[in-house]
Amino acid sequence: MRGWLKATIALVVLSGLLVGADRIAVGVAEDEAADRMVKSGQMSQRPDVTIEGFPFLTQVISKKLDDVRISSDGLTVQNNGHQVALHSFKAKLSGVEVSDSLNSATVSDGTGSGVISYQDLAQLLPPASELLGGAPMPGGGNSRLSLSYGGPGKIKASLGPVSVGEATVHNEGDTITVDGLKLSSLAEMVAGLTNRKIQPASFTLDSMPAGLKLAEKDGATPLPEGLQLSFEGKGVKLLG
Repeated sequence: MRGWLKATIALVVLSGLLVGADRIAVGVAEDEAADRMVKSGQMSQRPDVTIEGFPFLTQVISKKLDDVRISSDGLTVQNNGHQVALHSFKAKLSGVEVSDSLNSATVSDGTGSGVISYQDLAQLLPPASELLGGAPMPGGGNSRLSLSYGGPGKIKASLGPVSVGEATVHNEGDTITVDGLKLSSLAEMVAGLTNRKIQPASFTLDSMPAGLKLAEKDGATPLPEGLQLSFEGKGVKLLG
């Protein structure tokens, strides 16, 4: 009986040591992965990385991580060098194949999301004068539309204090288009603009986080807090 008890205690102690070693190893790997994502240019800021699944060491032996989660609230995306903040970024990366030294990593399947504020979204659109075909703007040619949430699938726009209607948003690849705005009679009168149509406005995002791309379906969705971007990718090169 005493021999059985000693063996049981030894097994419990050994199991605790193995679990502790496993948790230490995963913590080191998460920190190293976060650093290397920034160095590789896949993330504009060091993210929080969580490697799911237990035990971690068996995943290391197979050189394949089943589930990696990434989050950050300080990333940026850009269009032609113009950067804006991407808030509340979260991504799930499945089937991450890594090299022995963590110098390279490829993601089998990845999804994610983040939000651009409407104020920042307006900065990615051309000035109002360009949207109105070169019409002079009251207060200067660099005036921009003010944007806000307009309900499911819609964005409200205004030119100064004057509403210019609602727009729809859609994407084709990494190019986002804001379309459907129309000057009302009141807007034409107050702004001194007549017979002017608002042209669709498009911009293309580059330097996406974690090497992902905008989702083909509903890659850009208006929400009360801003424009939500949905990301996806298969066979994505995360490191190396």
